[in-house]
Amino acid sequence: MKVRSFEVTLTVVGLALVAFVALQWSLEGIIHARKTVTVPDIKGKSLSAALDSLGPLNLGLKKDGTEFDNTVPVDAVVRHMPPAGTVVREGKLVRVTVSHGGVTVFVPNILGMPLRNAEMLLRQGQLMLGERSETYSLSAEKGVVVSQSPGPEASVERESLVDVVVSGGPPPSGVVLMPDFNRKDMAEAMSWAASAGVKVSVSTDPASLFPYGVVLSQSPRPDTVVGSDAKVSITISGRKKGPREGTAARTFHYEVSQGASESLVRIVISDKFGERELFNGLRRPGSKIDLPIQDVVGGGRVKIYLNGVLVEERDL
Repeated sequence: MKVRSFEVTLTVVGLALVAFVALQWSLEGIIHARKTVTVPDIKGKSLSAALDSLGPLNLGLKKDGTEFDNTVPVDAVVRHMPPAGTVVREGKLVRVTVSHGGVTVFVPNILGMPLRNAEMLLRQGQLMLGERSETYSLSAEKGVVVSQSPGPEASVERESLVDVVVSGGPPPSGVVLMPDFNRKDMAEAMSWAASAGVKVSVSTDPASLFPYGVVLSQSPRPDTVVGSDAKVSITISGRKKGPREGTAARTFHYEVSQGASESLVRIVISDKFGERELFNGLRRPGSKIDLPIQDVVGGGRVKIYLNGVLVEERDL
């Protein structure tokens, strides 16, 4: 009886061993059937950016902990395992250590802000206002920041200096500044050139989607001081009208809402040609913006952004 019991036990153990070995073979087969990928370098990236890099490779992310690091911005990856360049199977978890901060911060965007507000924002970000210079401007209100160094989103040490150039308002008599002709009609640029005594060279871009004569780019940049001997050039749309398009461009009108300071206005159109920018610039409260838009089959939709925020959409 004892012998038979021993035989049964031995049989059960044997079957269990066979089942275990079969399971191991199955798991190894599944694992080895996965494709191999190379771990990308995600050091210094935010967690969301790291996930964007790992996701397409079917790799997971696990936060292992945090530590103070003076060279890596807060919530950015200090290091990760496996390291960059390691070949692994899909589904592998990449374990990351995240920066708890140090002396590194991001520079805020202070463009278009009155100097007093810009300085307050810098202080909130543990930065200091550096060298201040002034330049005349046709578009920016007096006292508004028109450029900064380092630029927005730059990674710098705490208490770093941010140098700014502030608008001194319109120039005095005798000083001629280059206006902003981007997305305006060529006729406006030529009229200005005639009155300022400046010669303008014109080139065309036949591949442009804008109506003929719309200014696509210019040199020098807006608010640059120009003299009678200055080399001014503009590139305009050389697009020819299609057989089904209208003979005239419609005008899109927008009026900037009232407020205490200038707003960064960006106007974008989406139509059958895709999405393209019609206007991007600083405008004073109450300013009127009129843009020529060529009629196209299928219409389109215009989006208006103020200081980076979508405030209005219109169907054409």
